[in-house]
Amino acid sequence: MKSTNLPTRLGRQDGASLLIVLILLLIMTLLGLAALRGTLLEERMSANLRDRSLGFQAAEAALREGEALAALATTRAAVPASGCSNGICATPDASQPDRWLSSSFNGWRDGTTSVGQAVAPRFFIEYMGDAPTWPGCDRIDESNRSPLCMRPRYRVTARSQAADRASVLLQTNLIAQ
Repeated sequence: MKSTNLPTRLGRQDGASLLIVLILLLIMTLLGLAALRGTLLEERMSANLRDRSLGFQAAEAALREGEALAALATTRAAVPASGCSNGICATPDASQPDRWLSSSFNGWRDGTTSVGQAVAPRFFIEYMGDAPTWPGCDRIDESNRSPLCMRPRYRVTARSQAADRASVLLQTNLIAQ
């Protein structure tokens, strides 16, 4: 065995292992950045889901409050001839855009329940005319018709919206008893 070849081999290394380690380090850095990006995206998604859930709960609470108000017998007497008063609105005009779509609509009534939202949910009630309480009762002659046949029908719209957060709009139709 010759000992003269050993020093020349060590002296002739071209840094191949350094290059391989640097490439592996670059790959590991890219994998770490991809994992970080995925984690941040998941965190944003869960925050949005939380905001949406809180907004839905707040809007549903306002919707139930509006339904309870619409079910009162005094609500029918409080319906204005046109426009809105204290969250109770007249029959909507079919030729006009829906009230909740207008940013200038100011007939909202603040709900009393807040479910962790920065903005309390709001609602309004629209009188939609009288509706039959059972099928076919409106076809009976008015003189022979039961007074329980036709009842006032209302549409309740509730919205929960916080600044730069999820916005939830819910509606329901009900016939007052």
